[in-house]
Amino acid sequence: MKHNFKVNVKVFPLLEETIPAKKRYAFVYQITITNHGETSAQLLTRHWIIQDETGHIEEVLGKGVVGQRPYLAPGEGFEYASGSVIKTPTGTMKGSYGMISDSGEKFELEIPEFVLSKPYTLQ
Repeated sequence: MKHNFKVNVKVFPLLEETIPAKKRYAFVYQITITNHGETSAQLLTRHWIIQDETGHIEEVLGKGVVGQRPYLAPGEGFEYASGSVIKTPTGTMKGSYGMISDSGEKFELEIPEFVLSKPYTLQ
């Protein structure tokens, strides 16, 4: 079955938590997941791959997002915000959500790679 979900990402630097002298660069990412398909599904898990400028990779696996496992009927969306801290001024994130449809079919919803960057850094 073809699933039609869209993932949109907005990234903002979290300047009050960023301390360059300690190699701490904090970012907030806002995610919107929209179900453009004809069947409902629930988000069960998340998998993030976070990479900084040095090539250091951190993987994050967990249940749900921000303590929730949202259920998305056709036409519905879910929005949440979370954060990430890396050791360089720029980095990338990508990953996937583990989903299950009403029929019990499990599938992965890919999260396209996006850039973590301070406003003055070229992308």
